[in-house]
Amino acid sequence: MSSIFAQRRQKLLALKALRGTPTASPHAVERCPSCQGEFTRRELVAGRYVCPLCGHHYPVGAYYRLSMVLDKGTFRELDEALASADPLEFPGYDSKLEQAQGRTGMNEAVVTAVGRMGGVKVAVGAMDSRFFMGSMSAALGEKVTRLVEYAGKNRLPLILFSASGGARMQEALISLMQMAKTAAALEQFSRRGGLYISVLTHPTTGGVTASFASLGDIMLAEPGALIGFAGPRVIQQTIGEDLPEGFQRSEYLLEHGFLDAIVPRGQLRSTILQLLRLHGKEVDQDGK
Repeated sequence: MSSIFAQRRQKLLALKALRGTPTASPHAVERCPSCQGEFTRRELVAGRYVCPLCGHHYPVGAYYRLSMVLDKGTFRELDEALASADPLEFPGYDSKLEQAQGRTGMNEAVVTAVGRMGGVKVAVGAMDSRFFMGSMSAALGEKVTRLVEYAGKNRLPLILFSASGGARMQEALISLMQMAKTAAALEQFSRRGGLYISVLTHPTTGGVTASFASLGDIMLAEPGALIGFAGPRVIQQTIGEDLPEGFQRSEYLLEHGFLDAIVPRGQLRSTILQLLRLHGKEVDQDGK
């Protein structure tokens, strides 16, 4: 009976993951926005949306990302119905929320869940930049906070994949408050001895960078990800000086001590499994 439910959960996650990826003929020609090289869509999908020529990492949806790292059939979403409101009655916000929800099939810019990696039960969340550029709303902050509290209560490793343009301006100070809220939850989680692995993907900026994305015990990032608070153009205009080459990219941040490692997308699952082993978790022998 449990295997039947596991198969259903896996099919559901696979269907949701498809909504997070563009549809096109597998023989359609793609052009990489980084190197301008050409390849088929089949090659792009086979490489998990990484350019086979230069390694450029395309953005992917939250459900797709979770399907790449979790054991098959173990995904169970938390707080799926929790959605953004319009507390300030910001003009046009309601209609934009409806459009984002219809386009992505999501209620908010983050998916939180419990699942297993290599047999190890984990609390995991992934942000989706297609939903309001992954901006942080009150609902997003609440979902992340609940996930952190769930991980602490059940003594689970916590893994968060960030992708955000910052705070959601339509919610003003209510959005900014989520920085303190999520940070406070992580402080309590840390005091309980919880393990938090933060994975920063392109782009991770603004209030998300200044709060929960930067508080991991272990800080990982995908290659070439833009990571920072204010954007490089804003900083350059403010200080009136040219910025170093590669400023705010993950490689620059690794060199300057902000990150522990840069991990290509295809190696994220195996890297996280190794980190779980190093922290005393009994990972299945066939976990890869």
